[in-house]
Amino acid sequence: MGPGQASPSFRSGPPSSCSVGPALGATSLTVRLPFRKPFGGPELLSFLTARAVVGIESTHREAGTGSYERSLRLPHANATCLLAFGSEAILATLHLEDIRDIGSALQRCRRLLDLDSDPLAVLEALGGDPVLGGLVAKVPGLRVPGHVDGFEVVIRAIVGQQVSVAGARTTLGKITHRYGRELSSALIARSPSLTHLFPTAEALAEADPLTLGVPRSRGATIVRVAESFATGRIAAGIGANADETVADLLREKGIGPWTATYVRLRAFGDADCFLPTDLGVKHAFARLGLASDEAFVVAMSESWRPWRSYALMHLWNSL
Repeated sequence: MGPGQASPSFRSGPPSSCSVGPALGATSLTVRLPFRKPFGGPELLSFLTARAVVGIESTHREAGTGSYERSLRLPHANATCLLAFGSEAILATLHLEDIRDIGSALQRCRRLLDLDSDPLAVLEALGGDPVLGGLVAKVPGLRVPGHVDGFEVVIRAIVGQQVSVAGARTTLGKITHRYGRELSSALIARSPSLTHLFPTAEALAEADPLTLGVPRSRGATIVRVAESFATGRIAAGIGANADETVADLLREKGIGPWTATYVRLRAFGDADCFLPTDLGVKHAFARLGLASDEAFVVAMSESWRPWRSYALMHLWNSL
């Protein structure tokens, strides 16, 4: 079985079975998601842990391993997924309100963890670089975290403008609990650490900007962008065009290149994104003993094409 294939093992109640529980109303199954080695699982989990929003995400870390759990809004209904990190594969345990959503859920899990990456190609391209070589050698299988929902990435990026990761996470938790829909009792019973779905575009389009816990202008941007998603003027889901989405976002007041590129990085899994103005990038360059002005950073990053997203992750990871 190849790296991009999944081997299903259905579980609901007794092992190796799949059924709709009449009391809980949810189908549970576990699927093995292989990946190409090397795989920087601990670093990927650290990235997700730092940004986990209470109510919609939960992580558990152990020495060299751990798990990530979150709620999912899928085409037919809602679900939760628990992704257990192993040395050979990810074990994805899904709790689905509608069994027809299996394919969509698995696709999103693979995109979230960048499981279809070719780490050997990245290693060959960046491993000998005079700037990145040492960083790549430390974590040769570093992945670029994707996401399960494009609209959520956009709102996360807007909230995260000019604030700390921890501050953004706290604000997103408050927005989720105020405007997000609660999970069904069936899903909460299967995933007790999760309680909500991230708010829909329609819900945030109706929000009062002053209740979002961000500066007034940023709150207005969130509401306007949500309106654009709700009406279909902007799309960032599966099947959307990355160039069109980025162009549409840049036309929105309050969204600049950093936010639009971050969306391209995580919502679309573009392997060649870079953020030369990012504060973390500047700090990483300084720690490497290099100039950190934008012109120099941009010039250096040109040699990392077409894998600049992985270069970015190595710079962030070095901090």
